Amino acid sequence: MSIHLIKLCVGIDSITHLSARQAARLAEGGIGELRHRTRQMPRRRDELLAGGSLYWVIKGSICVRQRLIDLRAVRGDDGIRRCDLVFDPRLVLTRPRPRRAFQGWRYLSAEDAPPDLSLSDADFHRIPEAMRTELIELGLL
Repeated sequence: MSIHLIKLCVGIDSITHLSARQAARLAEGGIGELRHRTRQMPRRRDELLAGGSLYWVIKGSICVRQRLIDLRAVRGDDGIRRCDLVFDPRLVLTRPRPRRAFQGWRYLSAEDAPPDLSLSDADFHRIPEAMRTELIELGLL
């Protein structure tokens, strides 16, 4: 059975902003993969890599996820061990769910993970950002 991670998407205002930021990172990095460095290595590696995703909290709501591809132990410039979360660049929209702020990452069980949104990515982006936000706040999207 898989398990997921949940993390705040600090400095990001919307899913569109996240998408643009990640596209720019892929274009400039030349590495061809998306990574996020954290302080701690998750101990439940096998469960996470058995279909787990990284769920992003944007502006107080879980609204998008990305499938985890790998967890890599690395040393930072300061010599301290860190973990690179490597994830699929495809953003999967989820049914928005409010979430309070927290530090670092947390495990998220499959039962507690919000379901994927039935809107296609193209349909989602056709809805103006302000209207999308209001629909999410009203629980209609």
